[in-house]
Amino acid sequence: MPCTIIVGGQWGDEAKGKMASYLALKDGVDLAVRAGLGPGAGHTIVHGGRTHKLRQVPSAVVNERTRLLLGAGVLVNPEVLLREIDELGVADRIGVDFRATVIDPGHVEAEQRERNLTDTVRSTGSGHGPALAARALRNARRAMDVPELAPYLADVAVEVNGAVDAGAQVQVEGTNGFGLSVLYGTYPHTVGKDSTASTAAADAGLGPLAVDDVVLVFRAYPTRVGAGAFPTELPEQEAERIGVEYGTVTGRRRRMGRFDLEQAREAVRINRPSRIAVSFLDYLAPEVRGQQEGPLPPGAAAGLVEEIERELGVRVELLGTGPGTDEVIDLRPAPAGAGTTAPLLRTRSTA
Repeated sequence: MPCTIIVGGQWGDEAKGKMASYLALKDGVDLAVRAGLGPGAGHTIVHGGRTHKLRQVPSAVVNERTRLLLGAGVLVNPEVLLREIDELGVADRIGVDFRATVIDPGHVEAEQRERNLTDTVRSTGSGHGPALAARALRNARRAMDVPELAPYLADVAVEVNGAVDAGAQVQVEGTNGFGLSVLYGTYPHTVGKDSTASTAAADAGLGPLAVDDVVLVFRAYPTRVGAGAFPTELPEQEAERIGVEYGTVTGRRRRMGRFDLEQAREAVRINRPSRIAVSFLDYLAPEVRGQQEGPLPPGAAAGLVEEIERELGVRVELLGTGPGTDEVIDLRPAPAGAGTTAPLLRTRSTA
């Protein structure tokens, strides 16, 4: 598919970055745009023996030929972005939309002083809320106002639409998760903007008809950092037996719960995915860890995937079986003329 949007269906940490990095390599993505909120959301990718915790640069960085962009809708912290550019060595292939709103030190300080955000919402303290407020009041700086960003300024909307029109492989990587959307999530315990596929497209400067493919990513065991409702949350001791995790940006311990079909139905209803990815299946069934070829063996992991397909009516075509970028079972149908297609999970043999 020429233009794919990748978004999360729960409260973040669904492995959107992992799936974005896998697809960037597998599909030979030409151009990747990071959408979503800003540096308060971290995407962890494990590739080539290294672990990268990305707060601004798209996860498609693993593909050395991919053009990397930050859309106009993304909040940019120049210090964080410039550090990542230097550490990753991507100065020659990254661009930031000149219209992107800048997070200034004063925004970070203001958020950390705001008791409702720090104590009630339990925000990451990255300055998102005050920066969004400054944008609404029309007194925020934009990327074009920061001299240090001048070498990287781009018109992302022009680039991405030109790539789509030329039939190039384009990928838009959303941040945060559906349950954290300020519109559809567990308000007020949300981030400061919407986090659905529609908003990800707008962040990159794309209209709805430019999008061919929406990948909605779920975790086998959803997690949540900070306060807010979590109907299927597991007791701490039970969660510890599955795995203890910490937030990429905050370092706070993640709460863990069982898969919530009701939340998943709403995420599907509003994001309208063409396919679903399910990650962390190795937490549910350790025997599948590292598996790269399908089908899944009979058991808990296969049972969950079959239930998701049956209840949500969308094919599950990408299965995460470990932290590595390559630890994915890819069940997408082969392109026309490329031989037989991968079977639906629900039709595989259990013999």
